[in-house]
Amino acid sequence: MIVKFGRTDKGKQRYLCRATKCKRTTFILNPEKKGFLPEIKRRIIEMTLNGSGIRDIARVLGISRDTVTSEIKKRKYAESS
Repeated sequence: MIVKFGRTDKGKQRYLCRATKCKRTTFILNPEKKGFLPEIKRRIIEMTLNGSGIRDIARVLGISRDTVTSEIKKRKYAESS
């Protein structure tokens, strides 16, 4: 079950997922930053596995190098656990 859960600082509607299957409890339907989108996160990992560098991935996807680096680190720690 999804219900409205207030607004962000910039006025976007925030939603709350009450189902136990949800990975995240709150989310925004149309985030401003592309780095939050699941398909961008997936492409970061795919491009890394294909040998693309951090700067190359950031340029191609139009996101920050810091976003690329943090996503790669998250995946690295998730695999090692």
